[in-house]
Amino acid sequence: MDVDRHRAQPGTRPTTPTAAWAVLSAGNARFMAGEREHPNQDVAIRHRIAHKQQPFAIFFGCADSRVAAEIIFDQGLGDLFVVRTAGHVVDSSVLGSMEFGVGVLGIPLIVVLGHDSCGAVNAAVDAVTSGDMPGGFIRDIVERVTPSVLAASKHGDAGIDEIEAEHVRQTARLLAERSHLIADHLATGRLGIVGATYRLRDGEAIVVSSLGLRAD
Repeated sequence: MDVDRHRAQPGTRPTTPTAAWAVLSAGNARFMAGEREHPNQDVAIRHRIAHKQQPFAIFFGCADSRVAAEIIFDQGLGDLFVVRTAGHVVDSSVLGSMEFGVGVLGIPLIVVLGHDSCGAVNAAVDAVTSGDMPGGFIRDIVERVTPSVLAASKHGDAGIDEIEAEHVRQTARLLAERSHLIADHLATGRLGIVGATYRLRDGEAIVVSSLGLRAD
């Protein structure tokens, strides 16, 4: 691999979905190998981005404390626009944040990042299995994850890894279906969406779906 080709250089950023994912994939490979470079984390970059941000990817991921996108993909200040909810469930504020990133900041890539051992997915599986729903606002999270559990199970018993992957795929599709702005940018090639599941022990982000990525 041409390492320099797949590294975001200071003061620049990838401008296409495919180029953005190449930079992130290379960063995840460094993280897995224990060879992180910690880019864009010095005093100079703090000064450079103080009055303007130009992130090259939106991360929509789970709020789990073990799933920090900047660390997992070896990125720094100003590189990623991060939105997180438990179980990466979608609501109007999530969609508004996504549309700001895509429409105002001009970000070319959305990454939906799930992970194994997800408490929200496990809670939804338990609710579907037992018929008992949790109380409070946790119920709202479980209700939003449940369609993914049902989709994964419609062709027979699905393991928890497949359910988690299906929830990532469903979330990526939902973003495109719910937001006309996101759908328009996908249709015109200005945006791509990658769905990935993160393996907590191995450190690997495995792609389970992609929309709008083309060869540069």
